[in-house]
Amino acid sequence: MKKTSLITLIIAASFGFGFAFKTIITKPSNQTNMKKVTGIGGVFFKCKDPKKVTEWYAKHLGLTTNPYGATFEWYQNADSKKKAQTQWTPFKEDTKYFAPSTKDFMINYRVENLEALVAQLKKDGVTIVDKMETYDYGKFIHILDSEGNKVELWEPID
Repeated sequence: MKKTSLITLIIAASFGFGFAFKTIITKPSNQTNMKKVTGIGGVFFKCKDPKKVTEWYAKHLGLTTNPYGATFEWYQNADSKKKAQTQWTPFKEDTKYFAPSTKDFMINYRVENLEALVAQLKKDGVTIVDKMETYDYGKFIHILDSEGNKVELWEPID
């Protein structure tokens, strides 16, 4: 019985020492543990006639449209009562809203704590296109990804 207890104690102690050693030698990451992107806030794309495209999607795919395109509501968690939304918007093909990107699309990402995220992005050398703007439905800023795609970051006020 003493031998079994001694072996169990030695095994437990070795796990404990191993965990402590790993904790001591593991280097802390430069990245923060804050949440960054929490979902897709919107999908925007260029087209010749946004009104006609919106009507087409309403007629053929059943989108419930509004003057800005369509808004999809969903719940943040499976058991949540807190609604969220994703915006779908066609833009006129000659829009300057996507500039300086020359691409025909732009993704809007929902984020948490936009100010802290922007500070981190600046430290990381990410191109910030404009200044943060605040509206009654949230804060926005635009950045460029590694291929020059304009990306919209949105901290919603849900």
